[in-house]
Amino acid sequence: MEYHPQPTAGEARPWAFPAPERGALSNGLTVLRCHRPGQQVVAVEIFLQAPLDAEPEGLDGVATIMARALSEGTDKRSAEEFAAELERCGATLDSHADHPGVRVSLEVPVSRLAKALGLVAEALRAPAFAEDEIERLVGNRLDEIPHEQANPARRAAKQLSKELFPAAARMSRPRQGTEETVRRIDAPAVRAFYDAHVRPSTATAVIVGDLTGVDLDALLAETVGDWSGNTAPARPVPPITADDTGRVIVVDRPGAVQTQLLIGRIGADRHDSVWPAQVLGTYCLGGTLTSRLDRVLREEKGYTYGVRAFGQVLRSTAPGSASGATGAAMLAISGSVDTESTGPALEDLWTVLRTLAAEGLTDAERETAVQNLVGVAPLKFETAASVAATLADQVEQHLPDDYQAHLYARLAETGTVEATAAVVNAFPVDRLVTVLVGDAARIAEPVRALGIGEVSVVSG
Repeated sequence: MEYHPQPTAGEARPWAFPAPERGALSNGLTVLRCHRPGQQVVAVEIFLQAPLDAEPEGLDGVATIMARALSEGTDKRSAEEFAAELERCGATLDSHADHPGVRVSLEVPVSRLAKALGLVAEALRAPAFAEDEIERLVGNRLDEIPHEQANPARRAAKQLSKELFPAAARMSRPRQGTEETVRRIDAPAVRAFYDAHVRPSTATAVIVGDLTGVDLDALLAETVGDWSGNTAPARPVPPITADDTGRVIVVDRPGAVQTQLLIGRIGADRHDSVWPAQVLGTYCLGGTLTSRLDRVLREEKGYTYGVRAFGQVLRSTAPGSASGATGAAMLAISGSVDTESTGPALEDLWTVLRTLAAEGLTDAERETAVQNLVGVAPLKFETAASVAATLADQVEQHLPDDYQAHLYARLAETGTVEATAAVVNAFPVDRLVTVLVGDAARIAEPVRALGIGEVSVVSG
């Protein structure tokens, strides 16, 4: 038998997050382009500064309906014709609304980029917003709401937002609206929101892929460059305020065999210098199967299949903004346990947090977290779509174009003491709002006995 020696590992090559080239078109549209050799599927992300807090009173969800309607016909094509043209390009087009604004996402083979980008430009420039299509989209959204209410994780998230933010704040209410508000949405309302907030001067297009041989300047000028609109500045962003007084809210689901846990508060976002240490410490707490929460609640006690701690940016404002508003991130711990284990699981979870504050993280925990967070980056950003999405995130969060690259360097430099301080400050045991979706008759009293905050019960 012929012997073949075992392959040896090659020398690791240095990696950095791709740096984009920034420019602007004559219509005011900001453009970030990133040439990625070998990426024959081009990804395009267009951020429209049409935030949820700009929705008219009583019309929560109109941004979502508008976003979905952008691909449902134009002044030149019906919804069916538009979809057929996209299919001929081998393209996928998606759009959604969130607190910062609306994102339109396109993926297409580079050989069909011109045609697909022309369709996107057509949708942005002259959406039809036909009455029958808007009625259909409203109906679809109304059908989705009961399913979301029935989902324990979605129900918990809805309740946590309601608890944390003032009732008048848009963040306190469901992103995609309620049955009451969605029912009020019609074609004129969608058109009015579009006219007020969708324009190239406050929008940004991110284009990532192998652009070899593509005259991107000419292509952009012929497509999205032909999109016009008013040049009014973006709407001022109101400040974010939240009440994280320690308390427990039980969303009653009689007969539930599991309890959904969501424990959270509002903390620093990516503009704060503590963010890298907060990311690292939070990962050690609950970012993976080897985290402290999983070691105790899953491996030692068998309460759950997994518990996760995370930070999710809600909305950011450019530093020095005239509005004086600041950004914020949702810092949260989520998971589910069987009903009988609800009290013991919460008691052990709080013990983990108190022990972390008293003893700190270990150097081994910190090293594992750095290896996982930094080491996986080249794989995480293999596709053009992942790079484009991250660049668009940076745009909507008013971050510099090189933010992601510096973040990995900062994570690698962060020490154990710094990471410990950040995660302890992120999850103070006396300033956490706990939402439990489960059987109140069986879990309320055991939770009251823990003394982690006043317990109230609301209908599921």
